[in-house]
Amino acid sequence: MFTGLAQATAAISGVQHRGHSSALVLWAGPLADRVAIGDSVMINGACLTVTATRGEQVDFDVSTETLRLTTLGALRRNDPVNVELAMQPTDRFGGHFVSGHVDGVGTIVGVSALPGETRMKVRVPPELASMMIMKGSVAVDGVSLTIAALEADAFEVSLIPHTMSVTTLERKRAGEPVNIECDMIGKWIRRFMRAEDGRGSSEGALTIKRLEEEGF
Repeated sequence: MFTGLAQATAAISGVQHRGHSSALVLWAGPLADRVAIGDSVMINGACLTVTATRGEQVDFDVSTETLRLTTLGALRRNDPVNVELAMQPTDRFGGHFVSGHVDGVGTIVGVSALPGETRMKVRVPPELASMMIMKGSVAVDGVSLTIAALEADAFEVSLIPHTMSVTTLERKRAGEPVNIECDMIGKWIRRFMRAEDGRGSSEGALTIKRLEEEGF
């Protein structure tokens, strides 16, 4: 489990493609001392498992599924990435619940510098937008953000100067792809609303009418 509060930006020090999968090497710096083989680390929003550590370098395998759903396959040597270690039981909780399981890729369509903030607009597939709400949470390249505007196939977020300075989002421009993870709560609600019983009937689905009948 993660929070979407990036602990550092780090650089990719190596990429090896292996047919349908890949291996990444991260120059993790001081964070390398805090991870061990088998640990989970979120890189640009995708949860990866540590396969080896060598000094300040940390190795990861990237599966076919992860390559299909994320931008990790396009990473190259020296590319900067957002890094967050998995939460510990005693950690303070900030941001929002982030699993590191990317739902899909969005495309930045606009970045506007405004007084005190930067507005970023991201176009996403409609099925992702349908799981978002105004003032809800979304993770963009692993960074926890609040939705400031919402359309059928796009959303906007407001970035404060601190977020810009400590993540890779400051470098993003229109046309670039980003990893998107929708709020976990929204995904569960969507699942309940579409639930079917074992016979393929939607009779057991959670609906507004059903909630009203139950007194909610």
